[in-house]
Amino acid sequence: MEFSETVINQYMADFILPFSRVSALIMSMIALGARAVPMKVKLFLSIAITFAIMPAIPPVNIESLFSFEMVLLVAQQTMIGAMMGLVTNLVVNTFTMAGQIIAMQTGLGFASLVDPASGMNVPAVGQFFLILSTLLFWAMDGHLAYLQFVTASFSTLPIPLEEFSSTKFRDLVDWGAWMFATALSLAMAPLTAMLLINFSFGIMTRAAPQLNIFAIGFPITMCSGLLIMWLTMENFMLHFELQWQRALDLTCHLIDCAS
Repeated sequence: MEFSETVINQYMADFILPFSRVSALIMSMIALGARAVPMKVKLFLSIAITFAIMPAIPPVNIESLFSFEMVLLVAQQTMIGAMMGLVTNLVVNTFTMAGQIIAMQTGLGFASLVDPASGMNVPAVGQFFLILSTLLFWAMDGHLAYLQFVTASFSTLPIPLEEFSSTKFRDLVDWGAWMFATALSLAMAPLTAMLLINFSFGIMTRAAPQLNIFAIGFPITMCSGLLIMWLTMENFMLHFELQWQRALDLTCHLIDCAS
């Protein structure tokens, strides 16, 4: 059996282009793309998924494997996969931001931990919300949903893609507004409660100036913050479900599939 150079180049092109999209999704997606996941695991997972979906993808018509056209196609596929993975990061970072807002207002921001995903120091409350939202992402089969998205994207956005609307980049950026809006709405109840507590401290200071408000204020503020977080924790699931549905709708819009 002989393999000509044309056949080898065609097979490599049929593998490299889907692999670029799949690997970009794996590298940028929450949980699977974290630093804690070994690079070999990400690589083997990307290769396994690519080999699984290759038979369902029509052959790529490309004249030369080593050409500028091939470079542009690889960049295009990488961009599509990275856009889908970025949506998952925006969902989880929404609740990390809400936790940081709550921590700063309740005095819990002094307790910080190293985030293994980014390597930065973040408040413990933000890290707690990050872990909780990541677990919900796994529990709701978010990783499986996005693997289905990347598989379906080869039908809606075939290779080579002749036209890719630039407005989708703007839609992705505009959707980032939901991250700030959801984080603020989730933190609104604790912020309002802490505002009332601080207002009562101000009244106490005016009524009894001899009280050392700094000595009693910080312990009360932190204990009240923990109590308020516990009382408002049921809102977390509601906001996560709404944000997750918005993320699914956005991903469907990005890859032109039916939601």
